Amino acid sequence: MHVFGLEQIEQVLPDLDLFPLIKDGFKAYSSGRTVVPPVGELIFDDPPGDVHIKYGYIKGDDYFVIKIASGFYENAELGSASSQGGMMLLFDQHTGREKGVLVDECYLTNVRTAVAGAICAEVLAPGQVKSIGVLGTGVQARMQVSYLSTVTKCRQVKVWGRNEQKMFKYQDEMRKEGWQVETCADPGYVAASCDLIITATPTKTPLLRDDDVRKGTHITAMGSDSPGKQELETGILEKADLIVADSILQCRERGEIVHGLSEGVINEKDIIELGAILDEKASGRTSDDQITIADLTGVAVQDIQIAKAVFEACNKGA
Repeated sequence: MHVFGLEQIEQVLPDLDLFPLIKDGFKAYSSGRTVVPPVGELIFDDPPGDVHIKYGYIKGDDYFVIKIASGFYENAELGSASSQGGMMLLFDQHTGREKGVLVDECYLTNVRTAVAGAICAEVLAPGQVKSIGVLGTGVQARMQVSYLSTVTKCRQVKVWGRNEQKMFKYQDEMRKEGWQVETCADPGYVAASCDLIITATPTKTPLLRDDDVRKGTHITAMGSDSPGKQELETGILEKADLIVADSILQCRERGEIVHGLSEGVINEKDIIELGAILDEKASGRTSDDQITIADLTGVAVQDIQIAKAVFEACNKGA
């Protein structure tokens, strides 16, 4: 069995074209060619945090994968990242024998999430993005924007965060990557002035109100990856022209969609899976006036696809 650490993973990752791999994973999931059980989960209150165990396989593939990833939200006060404990385990799908371990420290989870966000923007954002809005200042707030550079020419970013010092740090770091970043005092201002919005916070109280969001806006919401979290008022879902889930099954219990379903402002028939759009079995955005929402809860097929590619690349270089 081969074990590869973060340094080896980071060496091979730039040479991998992850977009088609992740897209193929979503297509396989939405077409019923995967086995993905419900998310395993540990929730912690003091200090606040969660651990996700996601696992499954694509039928007829070589591997099955089990991923463990944690997020502890007070880690920043200790001088470390919120998401740093994690690994991906690969097994032979035909024999059950262990094949390898990627001790990625949640890095691959962060990457595959950012790739999924860029894929959503590719099929759901307006044709000409004028300004990108970001709620949050953590790892995903950075990586989502970085990966958007592959799908939009827009380099204007407006960011809001609860901590002013972290906002300014975000501004400095993203400017070094070539982004023009404005810090904002209110999430509503971000929504009112941006047509592509990323929400990447662990809040349990909605940050965006329904009257904040204007026509022609796309929102990629990913912070509500555990039950009880919520970044958007349900009225935003009610007024949306298109609601897209990475997994309808998962969105029945986590993400933004579950809140809209429980309050009766949307029906499950109103929801389209991302894989169906990528497989051209459903339409994405059809007009620049539409309000579109992508609810990303994180699906095991993303982990399967990135784990396979990275493991095989590491093996070649070993």
